[in-house]
Amino acid sequence: MSENLEKTNIIEAGKSKSNDSEQGLEDAVEGSDEALQKKKSGSPSTQRVQRPHSSPPRFVTVEELLETAKGVTNMALAHEIVVNGDFQIKPVELPEDSLEKKVKEIVHKAFWDCLSVQLSEDPPTYDHAIKLLGEIKETLFSFLLPGHTRLRNQITEVLDLDLIKQEAENGALDISKLVEFIIGMMGTLCAPARDEEVKKLKDIKEIVPLFRAIFSVLDLMKVDMANFAVSSIRPHLMQQSVEYERKKFQELLEKQPNSLDFVTQWLGEAADDLMNQTYKNALPAGGGAAGSGDSPMPSPVAVQNYAYLKLLKWDHLQQPFPETVLMDQARFQELQLQLEHLTVLGAVLLVTFSMAASGVSSQATFAEKLKMIVKILLTDMHLPSFHLKDALTTIGEKVCLEVSSCLSLCGFTPFTTDKEIVLKGQIQAVASPDNPIRRIMDSRILTFLETYLASGHEKALPTIPGGLGPVHKELEEVAIKFVRLVNYNKMVFSPYYDAVLSKILVRS
Repeated sequence: MSENLEKTNIIEAGKSKSNDSEQGLEDAVEGSDEALQKKKSGSPSTQRVQRPHSSPPRFVTVEELLETAKGVTNMALAHEIVVNGDFQIKPVELPEDSLEKKVKEIVHKAFWDCLSVQLSEDPPTYDHAIKLLGEIKETLFSFLLPGHTRLRNQITEVLDLDLIKQEAENGALDISKLVEFIIGMMGTLCAPARDEEVKKLKDIKEIVPLFRAIFSVLDLMKVDMANFAVSSIRPHLMQQSVEYERKKFQELLEKQPNSLDFVTQWLGEAADDLMNQTYKNALPAGGGAAGSGDSPMPSPVAVQNYAYLKLLKWDHLQQPFPETVLMDQARFQELQLQLEHLTVLGAVLLVTFSMAASGVSSQATFAEKLKMIVKILLTDMHLPSFHLKDALTTIGEKVCLEVSSCLSLCGFTPFTTDKEIVLKGQIQAVASPDNPIRRIMDSRILTFLETYLASGHEKALPTIPGGLGPVHKELEEVAIKFVRLVNYNKMVFSPYYDAVLSKILVRS
């Protein structure tokens, strides 16, 4: 009956986080041939790079598609648990005014009305109530650990359904005492965060509303138990998840041989860029070389690292995302936005401290205060309604006020009107992606990320490049997230990357 009473589908909440990844992966697989041909028509090429042709599409049955979709969902959920340290299962909340919610409310109301009628009869009928007690008993059992023998015995003894039925038939059943025991046991087994909800149950005197409230709190306890299980298994899930994701992707690849087309294009373009040095000043290229001569062939590691950096400059509206990183597309997008925010923030601070007196820029308290002011004014930078140029105008005014105030307090010569005009103009100029200061900050940030990626995830962070000191904390946080994400992706898909690159990195 618990399926009819405020049911919380804990797995559904976890799957909801992976639905976008699942849909995207299926779209990428099904449309890879057409989209890849469009991309290839305008992509650069070299004599040294030979890309394998796309595999021909294979017709599959509906059953195979459903089976594949299920595998993708499970793979995405396992991936989410491992990669997202903040992953939590949450109760399902149906949209307001949705048909499903209306039907659920009608069914529940009918059940509780029926229970109320049964308990109001003379003598009362306890059929529904006993079923609910059985549901509660099984739920309490599900919260117990193997060592909870005493608690298990208590629940078994007090919630003995055969005995309860006999008492009901003889008119000797005391529901209030059973409910009191249930609430006490819930208080023993619940997480500290649920103590208040359990305590409130004692204030409900009517039996039907009390039953409803008990099931509501039990559903929350189920979610707590599921999240506890997730946090407990996460340290042991890494290796199993790597093997599991690789196995599921292999199954997908067998059903859809073209599932590596976008990966092939992604790695091929990275190799092109490295060999032609097309983006030498925009993206740093690291790693050794696999060949020799005037233009040596880049190593597979260098190509992979370069390819991951390209994901931080990805045009998500125009370019299909590589299949093997599709489940992390949202994370790479988030990192990309954070880095764009850091680039503008760092450029504004660099311009400001360059013009201010050295004594002002060296004051940690003032530097941190100024950084927080600019960060707050840039908070909504990536919203469609945000206008960077207008925001930088406001930032310029605020920065000049703060710098002038600090100069006065420190006994330095105040800013002249001409200096303020110049500073405001330089801050407003940061709005352009082609602004020299902004390009320098962007290049240095990517250099830092490439150096950290090439150094290995177990080594200390590299030295922060010049000019990035004021934003080093934020940059280090982004770098750790980026490298952790990349290293996990490499662990799962490195065999596929090696196979693709072995065909790409071939001399003519």
